[in-house]
Amino acid sequence: MTALMITVMAPARVSRRGALNLLSGLLLAASFILFGNSIYIFAKAQLAQVLLERAFSQSLISGKPVKAWSWADTYPVARISIDRIGAEAIVLQGASGEALAFGPALLNETSRPGERGTSVMAAHRDTHFAFLQNVKIGDLIKVTRDDGLQFIYRATAMRVVDWNNSGIDSHAAGFHLVLSTCYPFDAITHGSQRFLVEAELVR
Repeated sequence: MTALMITVMAPARVSRRGALNLLSGLLLAASFILFGNSIYIFAKAQLAQVLLERAFSQSLISGKPVKAWSWADTYPVARISIDRIGAEAIVLQGASGEALAFGPALLNETSRPGERGTSVMAAHRDTHFAFLQNVKIGDLIKVTRDDGLQFIYRATAMRVVDWNNSGIDSHAAGFHLVLSTCYPFDAITHGSQRFLVEAELVR
């Protein structure tokens, strides 16, 4: 009679070095994923601005709103630029999710640039409004509307506020412009603070 011998293997122990190597690998993979995602977002934003610039130029010629692509739920209404820092972007109508994904947006219920009241434009801090961290008081902000009219604003103040307590009055007397983005600029998670650049019309 042959005896059947069964060897029970003890669970393998993972060394401390092995665990650290595994953790390092996971962190490295996660960093590659995050980096790739940020590159994709940046590339999408830049490509969208090229298409939006083309649509905006067509609007200037035709005098009518022109969508950058057929399924867009928004259209270009202005070009904003700050020569001192070499910043420029096409502004879209309404702060829908699609609009903010592709460019700064002129918020509904706020004034059209150049008209009495306050025009409020918002964009993401890591793409189209990343340049706001380089704006200084006194900088001239040029806004060209889709009808060809151009307006110059001067930055007068910068402040950080809670998203639900901005103090912005869309019906304020005078001619105002507010550029808004999330804050702080180097954060990687959504926050409740907003960075505002306030400006007044000078011509």
